[in-house]
Amino acid sequence: MPSRGANRSVTHLTYGAVRRRAGAPCSVNPEGMSVSCTHLDQIAITPPDEVAGCEDCLRTGDRWLHLRLCLTCGHVGCCDSSPNKHASAHAREAEHPIVRSAEPGETWCWCYVDEVPFEVEFE
Repeated sequence: MPSRGANRSVTHLTYGAVRRRAGAPCSVNPEGMSVSCTHLDQIAITPPDEVAGCEDCLRTGDRWLHLRLCLTCGHVGCCDSSPNKHASAHAREAEHPIVRSAEPGETWCWCYVDEVPFEVEFE
């Protein structure tokens, strides 16, 4: 279970750095401008060390490719490369903008609203 209210620091990444470091799908900022997430105040949980799988796919017996953790409520959904795209559907429906990769060894985050990658160090 994710814990709440942890101290954290944020590092905004360039689009290329996320692609190299985590293989995350992202596009290049065409203006070459530095972009930052404006929703950091909505991070309310510290990610758990492990997750069982996409909560929605587990209920329906479906499959997923990669997992994303909502940093507002802890919902675990599947990525947009998965057939059901539960993580982004949750972000839209619940208005929870930030996810973190729930894949082992990946620590990148993504804001669906600002379309910006970054990392959060949880203490």
